Parts: sequence; C-alpha cells; structure tokens
Amino acid sequence: MIRSVPYTGSEKDSLYVALDRHRDVVLWKLEGLDDEALRHPVTPSGTNLLALVKHLATVEYGWFCAPFGRESEPFWFDTETEDMTVAPDESTADILAFYARARAAADLAIRETGLEDTGTSWSGKTVTMRWVLIHMIEETARHAGHMDIVRELIDGATGDHQEIPEG
Repeated sequence: MIRSVPYTGSEKDSLYVALDRHRDVVLWKLEGLDDEALRHPVTPSGTNLLALVKHLATVEYGWFCAPFGRESEPFWFDTETEDMTVAPDESTADILAFYARARAAADLAIRETGLEDTGTSWSGKTVTMRWVLIHMIEETARHAGHMDIVRELIDGATGDHQEIPEG
C-alpha cells in the first residue's frame, strides 16, 4: 500500500514517509522482471535497475549510519567504483537483501536520532539528521525517476507510484 505524506504530521514523520514512499517505488520498478532484465544496461554508461538498488543501499548506510556513528555492514565491493555496477556473482536476491538491511539500519537510525542531532559526513561536513533525510529523499526520488525511464525502455511500463485499486 502506498502511504501518503501526512498533511498534519510531525516534521520527522513527514520526512520519513516521503523517503519511504520513494523507497517503495524503487522496489516496485523491479516487479515482474527476470534477472536478465534487471541487469540489462539501457544507457551508454551501463545503468541498470539492479545497480541502482545496490547504489541506494550503499548511500542509505553512508548517510544514515556512518555520520552518526552507527553500525554498517562491511561492503564486499569498492564503494567508489563498484556501487553502480552489479558483478556476475552478485545475485538479485543478495542485492535486494542488502537494500532491505540498509533500509532497516537507516530506519533505526532515523527513529533513534533527533532531527537536530549532528554527525560528520564522509566529506567531513557536519550534517543534521534533518539534512540527511532531505538529501536522501532527493537521492532516492532522483534514482526512482531513473528507474522509471529504465523500466520504460525495458518493457514500456511507466508510473511514478503503484496504483492501488479502490475497494
């Protein structure tokens, strides 16, 4: 079910739901495709759906966990050069599980960290949880848009959020 950003919710709840909506779109864009289609590059740079999921998992850990001193799992790939690629030995199930773990770790960080709490980003800048939430809404929405285009090029499917039948 697609959640709506609350019209009168708290700032933190509103930011979290906005992020989570786009996270759900990321997963929806994969539905109904086989492994070959998920890995199919449709741009000269090699962009494919599964690589975008891997990248988003990496940045969930990188922005929600690392700056606030929270645990992150060890990466099996070079985050500078391999987070937007999927190696032949990386299964779809492994990438999806990686994204699920990253989301869960990020959700815990969001719940346990105040909006004004600060951390240090990978670049050395001080950031608040509010800034990270806004940044990750932008990052996830941007890549969900890329995924919409990639999906359309694969099989013609379009849409920014899954339609839920009324009933």
